[in-house]
Amino acid sequence: MKDYLKSIVEDDEKGTKGYYFDLTIQALILLSLISFSLSTLPGLSDNTKYILQYFEVFSVAVFTVEYLLRIYVADNKWGYIKSFIGIIDLLAILPFYLNRAVDLRSLRVLRMVRLLRLIKIIRYKSALDRYKRALSDIKSELVIFLAATAFMLYVSSVGIYYFENEVQPEAFRSIFHSRWWSVATLTTVGYGDVFPITMGGRIFTFFILMIGLSVVAMPAGLFASALEENADNQQEILEKVDIIYRQIEASENEVIK
Repeated sequence: MKDYLKSIVEDDEKGTKGYYFDLTIQALILLSLISFSLSTLPGLSDNTKYILQYFEVFSVAVFTVEYLLRIYVADNKWGYIKSFIGIIDLLAILPFYLNRAVDLRSLRVLRMVRLLRLIKIIRYKSALDRYKRALSDIKSELVIFLAATAFMLYVSSVGIYYFENEVQPEAFRSIFHSRWWSVATLTTVGYGDVFPITMGGRIFTFFILMIGLSVVAMPAGLFASALEENADNQQEILEKVDIIYRQIEASENEVIK
């Protein structure tokens, strides 16, 4: 029985029961997110609210059964539970049960955890393995980039505070209040809600913007390079496998002759 369930839950080859099981879960994830979005519309009738609530219960029940099945068929149960995918699977259903166990009206942000159901789809997309490998290849560079970004956020917050605090005490009350300007400027978003008005502050902003352009471009370049390298490696492996297969086939033909 366990082997049969495992073939359904873990086998994603096209044409198999596991493949259609995966497609069903993917469709249910998308429908549950659509349902969640519809539930936020104002002026919904009581009947519509009831249908959406009923569908939420149904989808969570299916996700719960799926989660328990994956634990049951896993060779290393604890390994699955503490894995990234296992945690996402749990967080996708946990808010539903917590909301019924305690009053979470003051913690409405936990409802957003339902968006993690969208992340559940990554288990069904083998093409995303290349993205995971690419991120793994550049993880050291990303750590350095994040550290440099945190440093620049602090330096830019301190700099703009000293330039603008005296003339704009409300907008730049402290280094912590200046952090919002740093984030908007370094990421080159520039919302325009907080901006410098002194000459020194504007010159300082120019240099921060130039740095911000390189900060935004750096991880994108690293990731694109890693993706291209992984694609080349994958193609090379496929070519080698094809050569080996042809050699085996030629050997078999020689034996037959």
